[in-house]
Amino acid sequence: MHERNFLVREPLLDPKQRVIGYELSWQQHDDKATTDEELERLIGFVAENLNHADQGWLLKDKILFLEAVPDMLSRDALFDMPPERTVLSLKAADLADADVLAAVQGLRAGGVGISIRDGDLKHLGNQLGISASHIEVRFTGADVGAQARTYAAAKQSAVQMVGRPVSSWADFDACAALGLCAFVGKLHLTPRPGPPVKGMNPAQTIILQLMQMVQKNEDIPKIEALLKRDPALSYKLLRFINSAGFGVGREIQSLRQAISMLGYSSMYRWLTLLLATASSSGYSPVLMETAVVRGRLTELLGMKALERGEGEHLFVAGMFSLLDRLLGLPMQEVLDTIQLPEQVTAALLDRGGPYGPYLALAEACELNSDLVASLAAGLGLEPVEVNKAHLSALAWAQNVGPE
Repeated sequence: MHERNFLVREPLLDPKQRVIGYELSWQQHDDKATTDEELERLIGFVAENLNHADQGWLLKDKILFLEAVPDMLSRDALFDMPPERTVLSLKAADLADADVLAAVQGLRAGGVGISIRDGDLKHLGNQLGISASHIEVRFTGADVGAQARTYAAAKQSAVQMVGRPVSSWADFDACAALGLCAFVGKLHLTPRPGPPVKGMNPAQTIILQLMQMVQKNEDIPKIEALLKRDPALSYKLLRFINSAGFGVGREIQSLRQAISMLGYSSMYRWLTLLLATASSSGYSPVLMETAVVRGRLTELLGMKALERGEGEHLFVAGMFSLLDRLLGLPMQEVLDTIQLPEQVTAALLDRGGPYGPYLALAEACELNSDLVASLAAGLGLEPVEVNKAHLSALAWAQNVGPE
């Protein structure tokens, strides 16, 4: 069946603001509930694209939450997912059926997570611990803190409480203080209240200087000399080049050799990643991970239509689109500190130029925006292409890093 739906994601944060998983779902249209057939297609699509025959689970230690219905509990697609990284979300009313409860307990015994939502769990009694790994807590009204305390008091050690919706950092902190994880919607894209950030730290300043030099294809000895002024940065580069993922085969101990081996294009990408994660402003890890996913997704979305060499610019546009929040600086001020190609600047300031529409589509995918379909159509991209790029970007973000 030709896929018409677009994939959207919502991050799940632990009390330390780390992304421990995502809920993946099809975008809802006109308030219509997702059909059973669509739910089964989703789990099959995820398994096909994220569970690799040789490399295993591409999201590493991330857990995926997927909506489920009783009929799905015995379907083949489910068994193509790694049980310890899969959480099926079921309505509490579904578990009132003895056959469904038995199937759920069988899956739990096999390591699959079960999250229960929308209803009273009293009928499960002492079976709750063997029937559920998570309970989704729906907050209503203003006093999320008081509600979170009530749920925390009822928490069983074997069952993890997950709160939603969590729409402010104060509400998140109330959940975190009680050990509740939380689905945060768009919250992670809003800066945390706190003391004002004073611009860039020394490490970020050197990274920006290195980016300028790499952009201008400066001589390697000059780049090496600047790198040597920051021992931590030099160490990170050597650790990166010697990592298993890079596959050098022999240990590289010379900075000059590392720069030569990496090449200007890969060096620039590494520095872009490093700039985002060198923030000392106290912004949450989820914002950094979102920047990396957005950068890669923007790049992948443009691969079909744009020249191969433009991938780097698309990646930078996606990564830098959150740099103002990571650095606590207005976007124009960020752009004043580094010379970027005109097309990248246009994309960052008003989603204009040739790269802007790809960046706008990458943003829409993470915001569950109604614009996803029209933006994709405008770029000549089919839903399945966008969805594959989305999952590929998520996987890439887990398997790449500046360190």
